[in-house]
Amino acid sequence: MPLLAGFATALSLIVAIGAQNVFVLRQGLRREHVLPVVLTCALSDALLIASGILGLGALLTRSQLALDIAKFGGAAFLYTYAFLAAKRAFNPGSITAADHAPAALRSVVLACLGFTYLNPHVYLDTVVLLGSLANQRGTDGRWLYGLGAVTASFIWFFSLGFFSRKLATLFARPRAWQFLDSSIALLMTTLATWMLLA
Repeated sequence: MPLLAGFATALSLIVAIGAQNVFVLRQGLRREHVLPVVLTCALSDALLIASGILGLGALLTRSQLALDIAKFGGAAFLYTYAFLAAKRAFNPGSITAADHAPAALRSVVLACLGFTYLNPHVYLDTVVLLGSLANQRGTDGRWLYGLGAVTASFIWFFSLGFFSRKLATLFARPRAWQFLDSSIALLMTTLATWMLLA
């Protein structure tokens, strides 16, 4: 059934640990602008999946310039975020969820858009791969496949954003935030370097 196939394929791609998921997790732990963040991620996925079904994936694979812009822009963005996470990790006393001043909604949403649209792999996964798999299902089946993929995206991001607060007790201690931000810095640096070398 196209709906279930789209759901399963998208979920397997989305669940992989990446910059966007870590960002959503951190916002969920801080209980800060969670709804706008998960909506931004899920609606972006819906837009990208629909674009792939409509044929954008074929155009992207032919444009080396578009892939290069995403590659170098994405790497620069991830290195910057890695630096900020490392800076927070070296000052753990100031990053407890209760004491930290909330970030402005605009800056949080812009960061979320950066993690989404400056990652070339999001285009390969959602636009190219899911788009091409959906189009193998025929005229009607492709949209059912896409609906399944979009449903998986919404369930995943809402679960990650809102259920991560169950870990709030653990992250009441500065040491836990220090570990998380150190891990984020390492992950972002690794992803950015891999992106440049790939």
